[in-house]
Formats: sequence, C-alpha cells, structure tokens
Amino acid sequence: MRNNPTVAIVDDDESVRDTTKDLLESAGLSCATFDSAESFLHSKDTCAIRCLVADMRMPGMTGLELYGHLAAAGTPIPTVLITAYPDERTSARALKAGVTCFLAKPFSPEDLLACIEAAVRERHPA
Repeated sequence: MRNNPTVAIVDDDESVRDTTKDLLESAGLSCATFDSAESFLHSKDTCAIRCLVADMRMPGMTGLELYGHLAAAGTPIPTVLITAYPDERTSARALKAGVTCFLAKPFSPEDLLACIEAAVRERHPA
C-alpha cells in the first residue's frame, strides 16, 4: 500500500489489538492502537489516521457510534468494523451509514488487508 498509511485500531480486547497491529505492521502499515472509542477521540493525532479498524461492540461507544460521531463532526475516517457478533441487520445499517467494510471475527488477514486498501483508496483515490 502506498505511502504507509496510518491505521488506527480501536478494540477493547488487548489480544485483538496486538494481533491486528502485528498483522498490519507486517504488511508495511503504520498503526496506532486505542482501547476505546473515547481514547481514540481524545488522541491528538487523529488527523494522521487514514483508516480506522474498530470493534463493533465495546463498553461505552461502539465502533458504529464512533464512525457516526466522526461523520457528524465533519471528520469521517474510512472505517472497517469488526465483530464477533455479526448479523445482517447491523451489517446493512453500518454499510448504509458509510462504513467501508463489516467483517466477522475471525476474519482472514487477506480480507482485512483488502478492506483497508479499499478504505485508503476511498479517502485518497488514485
């Protein structure tokens, strides 16, 4: 992927954050990790983020609520939602809201990387 975009990983599960970070870094991506949507929103470096990978279900604000908050503030970030509890209605709602991808855990590394590539292209078309 071009220009080593920075991807934010927002997940309350430390093992998921670490595993996802390792995968993305092995693919040449820069990563920043956050244990909650709120910690991401309080970060000072969100303008450098080119893609957001967020868990759908977290204490406090969900991944979809985080995406909605960013969009409402006029600062949407292409987003990949991941969940251990997939259902068609939630997936359809997320995609209709503008989320790039909705992946069920466990997902393949290739599927996640393809979604991130699509999100980066969405933000910065060739």
